[in-house]
Amino acid sequence: MTAPTRNQAAIALPTADFAVPAMRCAGCIAKLESGLALQSGIVNARVNFTAKRVTISHLPEMTLPQLVAAIANVGFEAIPLSESGVEDENRDAQRLLKALAVAGFAMMNIMLLSVSVWSGATGVTRDLFHWLSAMIALPTVAYAGRVFFRSAWGALRKGHTNMDVPISIGVTLTTALSLYETFTHGPHAYFDGVVMLLFFLLTGRWLDAVMRDRARDGVSALLKQRASGAMVLHADGQSTWIEAKGLKPGMVMLVAAGERLAADGILTEGCSSFDLSLLTGETAPQSVIAGSIVHAGTLNLDAPVHIEVTATGADTAIADIARLMEQATQSKSHYVRIADRAARYYAPAVHSLAAASFLGWMAVGASWHESLLICVAVLIITCPCALGLAVPAAQIVVAGSLMRAGILVKDGSALERLAEVDLAMFDKTGTLTLGRPMPDNLDQATDAQKAILLALTRASRHPLSEGIRRTLEIEGVKAASVGHVREVAGAGIYATVDGQPVSLGRPDRDIAHDGLASQLQVEGQDAFVVHLSDQLRPEAAACVTALARLGISSSILSGDRAESVAPIARSLKMTAQTSMQPQDKLDAIARQTAAGHKVLMVGDGLNDGPALAAGHASIAPASASDAGQNAADLVFLGDSLSPVATAIRAARKTQKIVRQNFMLAIGYNILAVPLAISGTVTPLIAAAAMSGSSLVVVANALRLKNAASAR
Repeated sequence: MTAPTRNQAAIALPTADFAVPAMRCAGCIAKLESGLALQSGIVNARVNFTAKRVTISHLPEMTLPQLVAAIANVGFEAIPLSESGVEDENRDAQRLLKALAVAGFAMMNIMLLSVSVWSGATGVTRDLFHWLSAMIALPTVAYAGRVFFRSAWGALRKGHTNMDVPISIGVTLTTALSLYETFTHGPHAYFDGVVMLLFFLLTGRWLDAVMRDRARDGVSALLKQRASGAMVLHADGQSTWIEAKGLKPGMVMLVAAGERLAADGILTEGCSSFDLSLLTGETAPQSVIAGSIVHAGTLNLDAPVHIEVTATGADTAIADIARLMEQATQSKSHYVRIADRAARYYAPAVHSLAAASFLGWMAVGASWHESLLICVAVLIITCPCALGLAVPAAQIVVAGSLMRAGILVKDGSALERLAEVDLAMFDKTGTLTLGRPMPDNLDQATDAQKAILLALTRASRHPLSEGIRRTLEIEGVKAASVGHVREVAGAGIYATVDGQPVSLGRPDRDIAHDGLASQLQVEGQDAFVVHLSDQLRPEAAACVTALARLGISSSILSGDRAESVAPIARSLKMTAQTSMQPQDKLDAIARQTAAGHKVLMVGDGLNDGPALAAGHASIAPASASDAGQNAADLVFLGDSLSPVATAIRAARKTQKIVRQNFMLAIGYNILAVPLAISGTVTPLIAAAAMSGSSLVVVANALRLKNAASAR
């Protein structure tokens, strides 16, 4: 097969997506992207590290098996993704959690046995404890360590290395020496250090896997908003159900009231109200008539309509939003890359230091056994347990404190980013407000009007009717007896009371009151206009003030109309951008990021998903859509907006503790490593020192247990 020419690369080429579960670090990204570009028939490759996915542009004659083989040639196993756009990949979070649980259980038991040895057990008693430790450690290393062993072997088999290679060498060497000591009745065995090392390494790997799964969940939840299919009207007048993947442009969908759309299209017959919050975030339904453009995932509220399909599958607006979310998630993956790069350099440095210690002592005349003991002591004493705990210990403690305050931290690394924010951008509906329009002037209605209003609103599921009904029921109003109740899409509710026609619908005149109003008309009487407004969340103003005190300015990004946003912006003294589509919000965040700001995005709707993923950090209320919650880093419970400022204060305190933990861990290594290299520290003392440094870091992190309650 010939290599692609420049002209071939310039034209549109087919692409294929593959899951690459073994992708672990920045080196893997470079190997995939550069290595695949050199493969025959492949034009270029782009890695999404967060999703562990690679997208390949290739010549048309390349088949999936050939592309899988090309990825294997670079040293990675690949799984072709399904055509649906989101693959339920073989996620490894559950597998890692099982390995982590086994390592944790074994670590606790071996440490208990080691206490007896440390306390001075000798002879047969010491040998017994060593053998018991070995019986626990060997199957644990085999089971929990296979995560690293498989990855290391796969890389070595292809002539490459990765960060799991030095980890596997260290675990294997220390286990082998411990077995030798046990067989020869030696005074020291280091099974506790081996299993502890695996436990902390697996903890970091599991947290990383959970974060990636949640990032993919946001896209999955969004695409699930599409209907699974549609009833399609054929030219002969017959209709059949067709799955979403079988829909084609030009087909006519019959969409019933209460049904979501499976594809984008143009309304050709009928009229109705649609819930467009998926795209705009605005809860008030929008009227659609013949010629209106509607999108997959939106909800038909009132009446059956005919819709001609214009776009399906990956070409729909909701698929575009999903792609934006995925791209935005990838844009902040440099945090993960930096951490992986540091770990990749740390492990070889430690093992090089241990190897140099072994060779140095051999060169000055020490026996191989003595030299190897010093080598193992260096490996154990430099085990990055304290460094590994520096961040997660603080994050776990503060996450517990925030949870007690009603704030759920989904991604521990988000606390670091949250501490850095200097600009907060809020969605309006459902975020700054409760997203539940409520009437403002029902006290001006007569008892008879209230009774009729309650009877009519009980017959509708329109958001404005729901707000009126809830308020009247709380007041204890008794509904009037009505007859011949019917609801007309886009017009209102009609009925009779004592033979008189009554209706509840759009006002006859423009109402400049947040754009929300309903008019009650009783024949022979003056109309009564019910004004409604979306109420601010409790402590919204206090939250904006608190953010300002923290040096964080606030603004509004809303898909709502300007007249709906203006009163909220005025009351909170915030600037606002309105009528924004998902891409507009994403662009606004990108502009602020390019200007050097660290943006906190606070939103709730499906249309906020890409913006939540793109923000330097993001928070969503518990009332948010599934996609919004999955895309956000933190979720707060309750109606109050005060948790936003609380979370930022706690995050900043966490960063101070993390920096202290790093200093403690680094200081420990500066003091301990020279002692180990000099041979004055035995492996037993090294294990105790390593455990002690971890305890110091944990104790310092516990100072954050009240971080969410302190001001």
